[in-house]
Amino acid sequence: MRWREATTPTPADPGLADLTPDRRLRRLELTVTRRLDGLLHGQYRGLLPGPGSEPAGSREYRPGEDEVRRMDWAVTARTTVPHVREVDADRELTTWLLVDASPSMEYGTAELDKRELAVAAVAAVGFLTAGLGNRLGAQVLGPDGLRRHPARSGRTHLLGLLRTLLAAPRAGGYDEADVPPAGPDLADALDAVHRVATRRGLVVVVSDFLDGLPDDPAQEPPWERALRRLAVRHQVLAVEITDPRELELPDVGLITLVDPETGRRREVWTGDERLRERYAAAAAAQREQVRQAVRRSGATHLPLRTDRDWGADIVRHVRAQRRLAAAPAGANRGGAA
Repeated sequence: MRWREATTPTPADPGLADLTPDRRLRRLELTVTRRLDGLLHGQYRGLLPGPGSEPAGSREYRPGEDEVRRMDWAVTARTTVPHVREVDADRELTTWLLVDASPSMEYGTAELDKRELAVAAVAAVGFLTAGLGNRLGAQVLGPDGLRRHPARSGRTHLLGLLRTLLAAPRAGGYDEADVPPAGPDLADALDAVHRVATRRGLVVVVSDFLDGLPDDPAQEPPWERALRRLAVRHQVLAVEITDPRELELPDVGLITLVDPETGRRREVWTGDERLRERYAAAAAAQREQVRQAVRRSGATHLPLRTDRDWGADIVRHVRAQRRLAAAPAGANRGGAA
């Protein structure tokens, strides 16, 4: 279900989308550095704890959360309690971004549209993982195919990537007869990242994850297997982008819904309360389907909405991830003391 209203209201106040590219970049950088940067300590930073290879002790094994391959067998044999190895984050981190710039991301009814929010998420990842020796690469999935930006370090490279994303042409709103031939989908793009990300690191996927989502919740999405393959080798963060109008229909009478990927149109009378309830239930089931698929794949899930404070949502996510990573070790140290 990708139906969108044919007309999108314009916010009363100028938002990120109304600024020039350079002013948008400046606002994004200020938001990240002022609000998010203080969360992370040390010179080598990231949105998630790890990944790494330097030994940093052991802690008790947590079923369902820890990988068996990280078992510390020596400590397990000595204590008769299962333990896993902990590692410090590598000092040279390579982060690969997969940014969904397909037509379904060209929609928004709040201050940001979905693509603008995706760029904000990329900015947060880029500025927060920047450091000496850290590199950032990207694959951008658009209507014209998959574009690769090689992994490089430095602020200039990051700003160039953000400027490219902000300046990318819009391609949605097709008529049914003018829809371009199908190109690579999200599963293909994930496979492409798997091929180029040869060294263990951080992979961040920014998408609405609606690509090929089956109507039957019992069936796995076509991109789930590729996401699972990435999570075996890398630490994967799945940033899910949604808009409130995708989750429920307002009672505004007759509206025209358009599928941005195929150009199909359908008129809907939103005064029908039962229709609005069915739409909301179907949308909620769809988002739960995405959440479960991301969880099964072993990736970390970060949902962002165009009508929410994306900076605050990232703050809460980072804090929750660090508490989760630190709690077992802290509990062990507290018990030992």
